[in-house]
Amino acid sequence: MRLLILGTGGMANSHAKNFKAIDGVDVVGAVDVDKARVTAFADMHDIGMRFTSLEEAIAWGEFDSATNVTPDRAHHPTSLALIAAGKHVMCEKPLAETYEKAMEMTEAAEAAGVINMVNLTYRNVAPLQKAREIVLSGEIGSVKHVEASYLQSWLVSRAWGDWRTESQWLWRLSTGHGSNGVLGDIGIHILDFASFGAASEIESVFARLKTFDKVAGGSIGEYKLDANDSFTMSVDFANGALGVVHASRWATGHLNELRLRVYGEKGGLEVSHSTEGSSLRACMGDDAETATWRILDAGVVPTNYMRFAEAVRLGVQPDPDFRHAANLQRALDLAILTEKERCERRLS
Repeated sequence: MRLLILGTGGMANSHAKNFKAIDGVDVVGAVDVDKARVTAFADMHDIGMRFTSLEEAIAWGEFDSATNVTPDRAHHPTSLALIAAGKHVMCEKPLAETYEKAMEMTEAAEAAGVINMVNLTYRNVAPLQKAREIVLSGEIGSVKHVEASYLQSWLVSRAWGDWRTESQWLWRLSTGHGSNGVLGDIGIHILDFASFGAASEIESVFARLKTFDKVAGGSIGEYKLDANDSFTMSVDFANGALGVVHASRWATGHLNELRLRVYGEKGGLEVSHSTEGSSLRACMGDDAETATWRILDAGVVPTNYMRFAEAVRLGVQPDPDFRHAANLQRALDLAILTEKERCERRLS
């Protein structure tokens, strides 16, 4: 696979390192509108071709696949251009800013017959993959209740840097700079974590979003701090389960932590993932009678980067694809609407 990296910001380094470690993958080019940045990035990762526009790279054309690591607003036009050129595309999350744009990308990719995938990072968590396997096996019976949370503390501490002075954090707090807050930033991750682990798509949502006062006057320089900081959401799953999903940047003591609890008529599962590692606990079978929880070995799973490369090699569409990410975006869009209307919304 001859791969082009589109966008050379911080996350692109992870893409470059992971793809270059895969046998059969040749990272042949990099694109960024900033010449100095793409040059430094390409030098760091020993990438031969450097471009300051996607149009230049497509005109060159000596690649079959691209990984799109551009800012959120650029995902839609750049992915469409790659698809029109017949290139396979792996795109960072969120797929697009709105469901309508995400579906346009989805339908274009499907019509073109190109491999399409969204880098929902936490699919790389082995305990989550194992939990889904157990749910699908029927070991915990029919799923009744799901709890999921994504907790961060960077508004409380400076462990990740100082949001008051650094643009990489400030833009995430400002709708005027393209942010949909914690809902848009990590909401897609926890909704995927919950629906994938519970092995069921989300059918309806009812959300509450909250923006807290952070500084006097509500602004820092050009940044109006009006994006949501926390959300809570009740969801209905297609399998009949009821779910509670929430996320916050005010979670003191939690640098970056995802948790999922799935309860069925015959057992329960608990998945946790944080900077300290991942784990899976289960209470099933006879243990359900004594409320005994046991840690399960989840093994290891291939990364999204590996699965994308393998999908291109085999010509078989992988998951999570654009359509799945578009459906998640639909849930996020409706969550914002339910906050305004104070009523539940169905995805279909």
